[in-house]
Amino acid sequence: MNWRKLNRILHRDLGYIFFGMTIIYSISGIVLNHRKPGGDASIINRSVEFSIDPVAKNSFHRDYIFNLLENNDIHRSEYKSYYFTSEKNVMVYLKQGHIKFNLETGKGEIVTIKKRPFLTELNFLHYNKPKKLWTWFSDIYAVSLILIAITGLFILKGKKGITGRGAWLTGIGIIVPLLFLVLYYWGT
Repeated sequence: MNWRKLNRILHRDLGYIFFGMTIIYSISGIVLNHRKPGGDASIINRSVEFSIDPVAKNSFHRDYIFNLLENNDIHRSEYKSYYFTSEKNVMVYLKQGHIKFNLETGKGEIVTIKKRPFLTELNFLHYNKPKKLWTWFSDIYAVSLILIAITGLFILKGKKGITGRGAWLTGIGIIVPLLFLVLYYWGT
C-alpha cells in the first residue's frame, strides 16, 4: 500500500470517528465566543420587576411568599427559603432563581435561571467536567485533529495540492492567527 492511499484512509477514518466530537466542540465554542462577559451561555437568566403594596416585616412569612409566587405565575414548589438581608429587604430563594423584595417600597425583582437544553450538555463536555476517561478521549481527539489537518494537506496532488494552490491557502491559514496574535497579544 502506498503512502498516499494510507494518508487518505487515515484522514477519512479519523474524520468519521471524530465527526461527533467536532460538532460538539464547534457548537459549544461558537456559543462560548459570543457569551456576555462573566456570563454562562448555557444559562437563560431573566429578570422581571414588580411592585405591590408595602408590607411589615412581621407580616412577611411563608404564606405571604406563596401568595406572592402565585400572583407571579410561579409554582409554590419552586420555593426554597428566605431571609432578611436588612430591616427593609428580603431575599427569597427559589429552585431556579430568587426574588429580591423591599418591604417599605413594595418593589421587587424576580430573577429566574434556567439551563438551556442541549447547550448545557455540550458545555459540560467542552469544559471537561466529566474528567477521568473524558480527558483521555479529548486528548485523543486533539491529537487526531492534528493528524486530520496534516493528512488533509496531502490529499490532492499537483496544482490544487500542497505544492500549488494548497500552499497559498495553508499559508493564509497560518498567517491569520499570527496576525491576531501580533495585534491583540504581542502588540499590547
